[in-house]
Amino acid sequence: MGKRILVIEDDPGSRRCFDFLFEKEGYQVIVASNGLEGLRMARQDNPDILILDVMLPGLDGFEVCHRLRSEPATAKLPIIMLSAKGQDEDKVTALKVGANVFLAKPVDRQLLLNSVAGLLGEQREIN
Repeated sequence: MGKRILVIEDDPGSRRCFDFLFEKEGYQVIVASNGLEGLRMARQDNPDILILDVMLPGLDGFEVCHRLRSEPATAKLPIIMLSAKGQDEDKVTALKVGANVFLAKPVDRQLLLNSVAGLLGEQREIN
């Protein structure tokens, strides 16, 4: 299997779409449905990259990102944050708490795949 992607997303349909998309591209996908579970999995499962929704039950994505950035073991974990709101203040906050990339939902498939590949240092054909 390829690199491990942790997807923290509370919407079951979105989780299935991400799972299908990334597995089709050769990545191993692990999923969490809330912020606390995602934080635990990020610490224990050693993912190569994190796809993190902003609006989550329990801890929101901003708080998850902030906590991961403050811990030495996860401080350099590449993080792509997603938000259905897509407002400028969400992007500013996401980058302030340490996200590498912020994308508004619905996410363009190629943009997401290219962002993942870029953060993982992989070469990828741009379709």
